[in-house]
Amino acid sequence: MATTPDPTLIDEVRLAMVSGVGPRLRANLLAAFGTPGAVFAASAADLGRTPGIGPKLVAKIQASSERDAEGELAAASAAGIGVLIESDDRYPRSLREVHDPPGVLFAKGDLLRQDDLAVAIVGSRHATRYGLKQAERLAAGLARAGLTVVSGLARGIDGAAHRGALSAGGRTIAVLGGGLLKLYPPEHTQLAAEVAGSGCLLSEAPPRMPPMSGAFPQRNRIISGLSLGTIVVEAAERSGALITTKHAAEQGREVFAVPGPIDSRLSAGCNRLIQDGAKLVGCVDDVLEELGPLAEPTPTDDGGEVRSVGELSLNEIEQQVLQAIEPTPTAIDSVVASTGLPVPRVLATLSVLEMRQLVRRVSGTLVARR
Repeated sequence: MATTPDPTLIDEVRLAMVSGVGPRLRANLLAAFGTPGAVFAASAADLGRTPGIGPKLVAKIQASSERDAEGELAAASAAGIGVLIESDDRYPRSLREVHDPPGVLFAKGDLLRQDDLAVAIVGSRHATRYGLKQAERLAAGLARAGLTVVSGLARGIDGAAHRGALSAGGRTIAVLGGGLLKLYPPEHTQLAAEVAGSGCLLSEAPPRMPPMSGAFPQRNRIISGLSLGTIVVEAAERSGALITTKHAAEQGREVFAVPGPIDSRLSAGCNRLIQDGAKLVGCVDDVLEELGPLAEPTPTDDGGEVRSVGELSLNEIEQQVLQAIEPTPTAIDSVVASTGLPVPRVLATLSVLEMRQLVRRVSGTLVARR
């Protein structure tokens, strides 16, 4: 006998299905009423007093159906698609930090704690051979370094990024602009299956919702929000990939760009980002150093011997994080609270300390000094 979905989950999906209620208006509604259930219980007059909610949206909210939401949840269940809301333990912690997180996420595959250490690679759908090669090379290198590669499953740079991570045996996450049962582009169906097998397909759109042009800029905030930083490989000056970097900057994430020929239209956006202060990326080390600087061996404090390569010196932030970790298992949340550092910076620094074999992962949420 089929189980009835949790009413809270039904309300979240129901609100996600109201056309015109995007992440910002959802945030306004929840600020006014507290929960999706309270939104649907509100009067037309009260709804109309919510910033950004006009008569047409009031009518759409009140016309929404629990039955439609239950139908999407049934379709998700039949296809092996998981449904996550913010209160779920599996909901990505990095997305909880952004000011307009998705209220509901549909997931095909597995989200792991190690995916907190992720980097996005985005760029043009009409990529050149140069761009495709660089995206695949960088994704493979990041995957070998233990980072998850995030992108959007689109043609061009996105597809190359996913393939690069998969070729290196790494993890990758694809964030879609439409429902997971309406995969786009259709020629990436096999790639999507491979991503789901070695990572996760994600969307805030209900499974049967077709992709719409307005949804792609909106989904870009999820790509950047999942990541410690975003790398743009090729992008024209008005490329949609640059929307992702705007979200990244607003979310306090790092922005990287791969330079290209000055006479290439598809490199104009990247070159402009570098002029405006984005970190120039020529190799994977450029990314790793920015996320958690790797220091060279230095003289000892007494001016004597130079430390061996195995005794890499730590910068101030790395020392701060290391001192907050005990030899016994220590919660990462405790390290964040003790240091007062942003979660992405702590996670990036932990990755560096792990590479230096100064700390070890006990579990997805626990670390210990070696």
